[in-house]
Amino acid sequence: MFEMSKLEVPIITVVIGEGSSGGALAISIGNKILMLENAIYSILSPEGYASILWKDSSRAKEAAEKMKLTAKDLYNFNIVDKIIKENEDYKKTALNMKKEIIKSLEELQALSKKELVEQRYQKFRKIGEFKEYEKVIN
Repeated sequence: MFEMSKLEVPIITVVIGEGSSGGALAISIGNKILMLENAIYSILSPEGYASILWKDSSRAKEAAEKMKLTAKDLYNFNIVDKIIKENEDYKKTALNMKKEIIKSLEELQALSKKELVEQRYQKFRKIGEFKEYEKVIN
């Protein structure tokens, strides 16, 4: 991941099914992260999360809801840049992916090599960013 983060070319990643564990970390290095609307993306499986949190992997569905690993959740957290619409016809889904990859590539080609690396670094740094807030005490 360290070596990949220094590449002076555009990196576009696409989550098409389940991106989890170390693979999820590698996907996060992209200048653009695209995701099919029904895919999931997390550094841990819901079963693993449930096993750690409750010592009960059968609570995976509950864990998945808490993990916020859907395309919509991750888009709202500014982790995923674009949600790609899926279609029952896989060829249409593939065309939607192609269109978004080309669009992303065109946007990224406008950046210099140095800007590409810096944009990627800043994007990665913002993932999981913690924001403090003031508690209101009545």
